[in-house]
Amino acid sequence: MWPLASFLFVAGCSIHSTQHASPVAAIREPAQTLSVSEISEQLEKRAEAHAHFLAGLSFDQNRETEKALAEYEKALEADPRNEDLSVDLSRRYLQRKDYDKAIAVLKKAADVPGASGLMFARLSLIYLQQGKTNDAVEASRAAIKREPSSIAGYQGLFHLYRALGQTNEARKVIDQAAKQSKPDAPFVIDLAHLYLALDAETPRLTNSPSRTRAKELLVRAAGMANTNLVSLQRLAQGFMFVGETKRAADVYLKMLKEEPDLVGVREALAELYLRNNDPKSAAEQLKEIVRDTPTNPQAYYFLGAIAYEEKRFEEALENYRKALMLGLDTQQIYFDIAATQLAMQKPRDALEYLDRARKKFRQSFVGEFYSGIAYMRLKEYTNALEHFTAAEIVAKATDTNRLTHHFYFELGAVHERAARIPEAERYFEKVLSMTNDFAPALNYLGYMWAERGTNLVRAREMIEKAVKLDPTNAAYLDSLGWVLFKQGHAKDALAPIQKAVELSDEPDATLFDHLGDVHAALKQPEKAREAWNKALKIEPNKEIEKKLKSADPPPQSNRE
Repeated sequence: MWPLASFLFVAGCSIHSTQHASPVAAIREPAQTLSVSEISEQLEKRAEAHAHFLAGLSFDQNRETEKALAEYEKALEADPRNEDLSVDLSRRYLQRKDYDKAIAVLKKAADVPGASGLMFARLSLIYLQQGKTNDAVEASRAAIKREPSSIAGYQGLFHLYRALGQTNEARKVIDQAAKQSKPDAPFVIDLAHLYLALDAETPRLTNSPSRTRAKELLVRAAGMANTNLVSLQRLAQGFMFVGETKRAADVYLKMLKEEPDLVGVREALAELYLRNNDPKSAAEQLKEIVRDTPTNPQAYYFLGAIAYEEKRFEEALENYRKALMLGLDTQQIYFDIAATQLAMQKPRDALEYLDRARKKFRQSFVGEFYSGIAYMRLKEYTNALEHFTAAEIVAKATDTNRLTHHFYFELGAVHERAARIPEAERYFEKVLSMTNDFAPALNYLGYMWAERGTNLVRAREMIEKAVKLDPTNAAYLDSLGWVLFKQGHAKDALAPIQKAVELSDEPDATLFDHLGDVHAALKQPEKAREAWNKALKIEPNKEIEKKLKSADPPPQSNRE
């Protein structure tokens, strides 16, 4: 499972804009022929507007806000068609909670011949903030009427009706928008998001009509000409929402083709690939991020996570350490490093990082649990028990969901290795009460009893069940052979133990020891000695040495 709960990239494109709009920005010209004197007058007005605008900028730089706003007002007075400046000035008044002036600016802009519907859409938002819902509805309808090819009016009216709880009216608005004959790609994408917003009113069903309609619109938009990076980002986000991750990835790749250095897109792609269980593609994007920004700690972190999942532990450790060094100093990364070191069979190194985390952050279940595992690997069972007990106490106080059958299995195992058999039995029984088909616990408890020659009937039943659940597990097959041997069925015990030897990934001294015991019981001393000798080559054992000596053949007679 990818550690997406700990860190997630913030996907998105940065939108850069100037703080103020110049009065010589795009102006909607009226469709009429002007006389020379009228043109001259307009040029003078624009020059005047430009002068006031520059004066406003100067005052802004000197933090003389009131004087700056007065100059911007004069700039608009001279050139009321500058919608960008109107929007910017109304925004500044809104920040000051001066709603009347914000409304006055937008109304004046909306009265200009040829003004866009955006002015009315902005008015609608301000009215809504003031609680003037009737005025807000009227302004949104005016925005749609003034510019039906712009999505802004529909968006304002849609969200207004949703705020009022009038879902049917909201649906009518977007259905009206959908009737536009020649919408551009950004319009279609925004419309799809409105359908998705409508879908949020009801439980999210993958086949809901609104969701299906949104998906159709997104697919349609993907086939249209579109170089607007902001709308392309919304297209990708829409595809993600409807579960079309492959299409979302294609959009992000298109954005990178248009603008290779676009902020946030590679991060979004990497996250998408991780969610879609495609670590190879995610790693490609993450490596590009590291190449472009070698100080990005999150990229190294995710590269570490991918390497860990693929059991490339050295590489995982290197990336995790880089992430930590570059500032990703979180409790989780200490745990990830410790988990990697445990996987590399370096429990002492793991304990070092766990101790650092314990000193730096509050005590946690994960830290205590990993510490318990590390001490188990070191065969320091008293210390292991101390940390497992601490983990259980923390979980009971903060998150009982941590106390799974896996946790109690480990607790049972450490009790058994510490020779605390009654406690071990109690915890294994607890595991099986939580889930009666957990093969590791069935095998462990069954083998523990078989080894001690107790509860052999139940031990055999549990081990047989474990083998049925995992027929090629060498440890379970050996346990089955051993419990049969303990019951006096040496002949039946031979086959499962031989199969266990064949299936074992590495030569195992215990398996050969058991095989030798079975051959000895079957009066096959040569085969018994052969198995015991193999066991001793793997691991010295005085008990096996004694068996070999007692099984040595008698000396040859000198008689001819």
